[in-house]
Amino acid sequence: MREKIVAKEKGGETPPWIARHWKRTEDISKMDTVRLGKTEIVTNKNGFGALPIQRVSDADAVKIIRRAYDEGITFFDAARFYTDSEHKLGLALSDVREHVFISSKTAAVRPEDFWKDLETTLTNLKTDHLDIYQFHNPSFCPKPGDESGVYECMLEAKRQGKILHIGITNHRLKVANEAIASGLYETLQFPFCYLATEEDEKLVAACQEADMGFIAMKALSGGLITNSAAAYAFEAQFDNVLPIWGVQRMRELEEFLSYIVCPPVMTDEIRALIAKDRQELMGEFCRGCGYCMPCPAGIEINNCARMSLMIRRAPSEAQLTPEMQAKMMKIEECLHCNKCKSKCPYHLDTPTLLAKNLQDYKEILAGKAY
Repeated sequence: MREKIVAKEKGGETPPWIARHWKRTEDISKMDTVRLGKTEIVTNKNGFGALPIQRVSDADAVKIIRRAYDEGITFFDAARFYTDSEHKLGLALSDVREHVFISSKTAAVRPEDFWKDLETTLTNLKTDHLDIYQFHNPSFCPKPGDESGVYECMLEAKRQGKILHIGITNHRLKVANEAIASGLYETLQFPFCYLATEEDEKLVAACQEADMGFIAMKALSGGLITNSAAAYAFEAQFDNVLPIWGVQRMRELEEFLSYIVCPPVMTDEIRALIAKDRQELMGEFCRGCGYCMPCPAGIEINNCARMSLMIRRAPSEAQLTPEMQAKMMKIEECLHCNKCKSKCPYHLDTPTLLAKNLQDYKEILAGKAY
């Protein structure tokens, strides 16, 4: 296990959770841990997703993040796109940086934007390096020699020691599979929960075969999965999967902290609950995977078809900007060609779902409480 997790080899204080839960260093093996492939990162099987902490104050965010660290969570995931999430992680973790793993993301598709994002991220996080830097849901798989030049930026940043490992996040099976096959990436972050398809599970197996870390985002399916123990038990069946849980309230965090000491396991009761949820939820909501894109009418389907969820789960201000309103109103230009419907891996009636989300959005703009 790496020095960051175990003790004082880099001069820092022993993390409180080590002293509290495992009296001897060798007893750390009692944790549920996951190894992220060839990165050799080994961490507790509860990762911290920093997207939701955008919604809370600096002071509350620091309390939540620090509590997570004190009780054994060592992997923290942010993104340049998540407004001030990096800033809040920096406030909470800068003095224990050598005991944690931090990943972040850039949506840059030009070298100048890549370097700007990276320097901003490092400044926000109060660190001189990232353990993993990920391309954030690109529409293509960045590679050396492509027109973007951003993969070369990753290599140079790694050479400079500003990033240790190169990863990619995506919602598209095609891009995810291409990233695995390329051998260029050390981690893949992809939506994965107990509503996953057979194709999603094949991605997990492909990552394991390629010795590539698999980071599971949306393990609670954007808040639609309400039984976190069942969600954990599902993820725990895959020994190479690290789920990152998005939390913004202390009571949410406490649920996942309890799983460090008493990890949920798959039982007949949990299997029945999962089967019931799959029957009720499969096909009922947009996962934001982007398989339906591009839209002939220019509708940003993978965001607009889940607006009713996003506006209630993520910071609502970002969903109510003039730019986002214009994107939502594009739904009125739907051609009803059903191309999106035919490409949806979840067999959604996408045009109908878009119309429902637009109606809800208009009612919110008119003052409906949400």
